[in-house]
Amino acid sequence: MTMDNKSQLTKTTGNNNGPPQECAGCGKIITERFLLKALDMFWHEDCLKCGCCDCRLGEVGSTLFTKANLILCRRDYLRLFGHTGYCSACSKVIPAFEMVMRARNNVYHLECFACQQCNHR
Repeated sequence: MTMDNKSQLTKTTGNNNGPPQECAGCGKIITERFLLKALDMFWHEDCLKCGCCDCRLGEVGSTLFTKANLILCRRDYLRLFGHTGYCSACSKVIPAFEMVMRARNNVYHLECFACQQCNHR
């Protein structure tokens, strides 16, 4: 069984008074002024990356997602494990990562969201 986990990502200054921190990604001592704390571990800013798109997680937000031993950005987590829905206008699948328009309980593709009277988007 795999568990989904959404974790906070914190950028912090290194502690000059305590023992040096070891990076959970590369195993080397973190000597830089800033480091990241995520999943109760410390990381170089360059070492904490999405397992799919390789983006630096410290640059794309303050959260990260883990599942099946993967560390993922929000976009890739939704793409891989998110729920899909159906457009209220065309009844086709809307992928979990796609931008949508919502009106009350209805969800639409951006291109399907139009006035019912004049068909203007």
